[in-house]
Amino acid sequence: NYMADIKDKLVQAVNEFKKSLDGQTIPIHGKSYATVALRVAVARRTLGTALDIVTKTVSIDVNTVVMSSDIYIDGVHVSTGHAEEKRSASKINQTSALENCETSATGRALAFLGFISDGIASAEEVSAAIVQQDKKIQTALKELEAVSHKGSYQEWLTRNKSMLGELKLKNPIAYTTFMEDFKSLKTNLQTKGVI
Repeated sequence: NYMADIKDKLVQAVNEFKKSLDGQTIPIHGKSYATVALRVAVARRTLGTALDIVTKTVSIDVNTVVMSSDIYIDGVHVSTGHAEEKRSASKINQTSALENCETSATGRALAFLGFISDGIASAEEVSAAIVQQDKKIQTALKELEAVSHKGSYQEWLTRNKSMLGELKLKNPIAYTTFMEDFKSLKTNLQTKGVI
């Protein structure tokens, strides 16, 4: 039976994914999240050419990108995921909102198939949401942007050191995103001769 064969392939792939989670997830606020890269890698490894991932841009404008990702096994549609990215959400999204949106939509489509650890959202999606929601991070970035001399830069570093250490430990992906924004702001301050 054709459908039973597809179901067997999917069950095998999801079981393989579950086995591969050990040490491969990212802990965020007490839950473990799989990256989209892990989801795609295990799906591709176990399903091979039977797996077809088809992404489409639903809408795109200067502010927002919306994409869908459809998953097919042996030509049979088995899942759809959608995602939306705002270009203003991060420094990365200013240049790569389309790519991030495609990745998120694909991660969600695979999650709906059962490629999940603690939730549908990927580690990347959860971290991005936390960065946007965490007022401490946003305040720190705004304060860094307002630095006017080397002394106030040093004060900023001292004031935010423990928060950044905690962020690095508890949410490494959010920390990496923060550091990208930090490096960009620091370069801007150096270019202006502030530090």
